[in-house]
Amino acid sequence: MMSMKLTALTAAATVLTVASVAHGQLATNVSFTSANTLIPDGQLTGMAFQTTISGLSGTVYDVTVSLDILGGINGALYAYLTGPNGGFAVLLNRSGVTGGNSFGNTDAGLNITLTDAGSPANIHSYQADSPSFNGNGQLTGIWAPDGINLNPQSSPTMFDAARPTADFSSFTGTSPDGTWTLFVADVVGGGDGTLVNWGLTVVTAPEPQSWIFLAGGAGLLLMLRRWRSHGG
Repeated sequence: MMSMKLTALTAAATVLTVASVAHGQLATNVSFTSANTLIPDGQLTGMAFQTTISGLSGTVYDVTVSLDILGGINGALYAYLTGPNGGFAVLLNRSGVTGGNSFGNTDAGLNITLTDAGSPANIHSYQADSPSFNGNGQLTGIWAPDGINLNPQSSPTMFDAARPTADFSSFTGTSPDGTWTLFVADVVGGGDGTLVNWGLTVVTAPEPQSWIFLAGGAGLLLMLRRWRSHGG
């Protein structure tokens, strides 16, 4: 009987802590950057674009990136995002490239959102997932980032065995404040693409506060003392 009561008290303290955390507020920072910049054709050096976040409390909980690229060849594009305090996500890595398709997808342009939320299909194999295109011929929709952390000039056969390991989860728990960098390159010659604009959405969650846990522990001790004073 005593064991059952102690278990109940422990559960009550746990509920108190969880409830306190649940009352924390999520904060969102949305940044859209107009670039209208030609991506150098056939150059791995590419181009970097930056946006700065400041005054956002808590740590990173979720990241979303939007890309508007007009023209070019999708299978030639390589892009990644780095955070100001750690984190590295491969957004695009020569979509469609496999051992049987060394050039990748030949569609021209993207107007997409990349996110880990909701388990969308991976952008690397979008041709296998009923893709949609707008009037400009750009791929549209919501996709998971490529995540394949390979040199984009690797042998196409290496893409077959590669798995997406560099995704937005790498930013989780880091501080959002500082400069975020988008890198974009066209690593295969044959078509000029333009980065029209890009967007970054960062959602943060409050860090756990020590007083929450102290309150939970103090509450548990108080309940135990009262239980004991009444004869257990």
